[in-house]
Amino acid sequence: MDILERIDFLKDEINRANYKYYVEDNPSISDFEYDKLFAELKELEGQNPLLITPDSPTQRVGSISEKFFPYKHKYRLYSLDNTYNYEDLEDWYDKIVKEYNEQELVCELKIDGLAIALTYENGVFVRGVTRGDGITGEDITNNLKTIKAIPLKLFKPVSVEVRGEIYMPKTSFEKLNEENLKNGEKLFANPRNAAAGSLRQLDSSITAKRDLSMFCYTAIFTGQIENPPKTHYESIMYLKDLGFKINPNIRLCKNAKEAIQYCKDWDEKRFDLNYATDGVVIKVNNFAVQQEMGFTSRAPKWATAFKFPPEEVTTTLLDIETGVGKTGAITPVAILEPVQLGGSTVARASLHNFDEIKRLDVRIGDKVFIKKAAEIIPKVIKIIEDEEHYNRPVYCAPQKCPSCGADLHFHEEEVNLYCDNPDCPAKICAKIEYWASKEAMDIDNVGPSIIEQLYSKGFIKNAVDLYKLTMQDFMQLDLVKEKSAFNMYNAIQESKTRPLAKLLTAFSIRNVGKETAGVIANEFGTLENIINASVEELSNIEGVGGIIAQDIFDFFRRPENINMIEELKALGVEPAPPVQNTYDDFKGLTFVLTGTLQNMTRDEASEKIKKMGGKTSSSVSKNTSYIIAGENAGSKLDKGLKLGVIILTEDDFLNMIKGKDL
Repeated sequence: MDILERIDFLKDEINRANYKYYVEDNPSISDFEYDKLFAELKELEGQNPLLITPDSPTQRVGSISEKFFPYKHKYRLYSLDNTYNYEDLEDWYDKIVKEYNEQELVCELKIDGLAIALTYENGVFVRGVTRGDGITGEDITNNLKTIKAIPLKLFKPVSVEVRGEIYMPKTSFEKLNEENLKNGEKLFANPRNAAAGSLRQLDSSITAKRDLSMFCYTAIFTGQIENPPKTHYESIMYLKDLGFKINPNIRLCKNAKEAIQYCKDWDEKRFDLNYATDGVVIKVNNFAVQQEMGFTSRAPKWATAFKFPPEEVTTTLLDIETGVGKTGAITPVAILEPVQLGGSTVARASLHNFDEIKRLDVRIGDKVFIKKAAEIIPKVIKIIEDEEHYNRPVYCAPQKCPSCGADLHFHEEEVNLYCDNPDCPAKICAKIEYWASKEAMDIDNVGPSIIEQLYSKGFIKNAVDLYKLTMQDFMQLDLVKEKSAFNMYNAIQESKTRPLAKLLTAFSIRNVGKETAGVIANEFGTLENIINASVEELSNIEGVGGIIAQDIFDFFRRPENINMIEELKALGVEPAPPVQNTYDDFKGLTFVLTGTLQNMTRDEASEKIKKMGGKTSSSVSKNTSYIIAGENAGSKLDKGLKLGVIILTEDDFLNMIKGKDL
């Protein structure tokens, strides 16, 4: 056997081993044998670099890119219309039956990950692109090569574009967050965010360490194949034969009744899976019928996504703890007997405020219902009344601050209790945490545990002190290594030039959230102009009003705040001026953003709206022009529907700004 034959043999053996391990979950050789084959291949390729090919297993870890480049999809990636109840699902199917008779359906779990398009030419992986807006995505080929569930070479020399969903297993997500916590690095909110962050690493060797995987869900065959599939199910089975990983829970259903039963089954079983799923995708199986039915402007008519309802579970309320916010507001938190909810273990839930505790009549020891608000924050929604409930002591709100022991007070016309001690440690730390949050100065890696350590060790007394820290200060914290210290120090330096609206938000001025801060920043342009503005000038701004204007005016007249601003200037904090409107297409329009967007953050969408001349609001009213609804949109969407507000999907919004240089 010559060198080329040996290299080909080794590649085939390693690719086959990868398939058995990462696709079939059925290892064919030991780790020792695999490492031995890989080492031999690497050595032979090192001696003969001209024999290295793109489909070699050694090419899975690429280099460092400067940026990701846009790539226009040859075939558009459409969105899916959603159904939220079984009646809607039956209506969708009945419309199909009226025109096309009874149709076989394919049900697949809707994976909560990131859609990508993979291009293969003659069986070799040549390109991988993110979904983007469905028309243009980003070329992340090098990063996708690191995912071993994605074959670099197919079992047959087929030319095909495959769509799939990249995801991070729940166990891998938990392990990643544990490691990040130890290193003082950013924690990811959920597996989907972790997968997204991993795919967007400019250094593909980092992506390789993140244990990502993929399920394929459709294919477009761009070359000739023998006996091409005539149904969706056949095409998925063909992808499996080519070496792709498909979800094993795919099912053929005769009609809507069977599809609904599939949805009911998985609504209960989904939390046992090692990956997140938020619904079921249901497709007409026959390709000929699919082609005849066609598409709307945004979605196929022959498919729909059934979204699982938010889960409610019961558990026991073990205790009620209280926390202190940046304003001194005391927040009650339910401590629960741990229970599975929405795919994770929940041991804490929101009780909102002490009026809510009184309304629900929650008592320690009660059995309570909890649910996830918009699938994110657990909250107590009601108690299970029993005889024992009335024998338990009625909960009484605390009289002393849990942090500093100061007396607590109600503020006029407010439901919250407050600690008014300006030196309360918990209050100070909460203010600093808010300063560093994404909503405010967006300082990566500097989270609550780091801030608590910095404060307790005496390195900081307020948010301004963050800008006085050195790398050596961070190195003295528990579990912080040199790389983490460097990242935290750099993140603080980068925050010095955040937009003016973010600095205003970070100030935590009474009644001034990020939306109001944005309006004020756009109106006045500079911090000096805001400081010098009169109450009348401030109150004349639409959406501000007299009370907020007085709060802003008073804030900039207090000596301690004037000193803080001067100190920030001396430390090099110079906010960037607000983004000027590039267009006036959205002039006079108000947008409300709700839910999770796929291609941008809500802040990024808000910036685009402002550049188009529009404005955003945090609440829905009769003056709302549009609601942009992402995944898991909550009560804002419900209110908008009642008020008759126009609802936009993310794709609708992207089409509205298509062609604009934003």
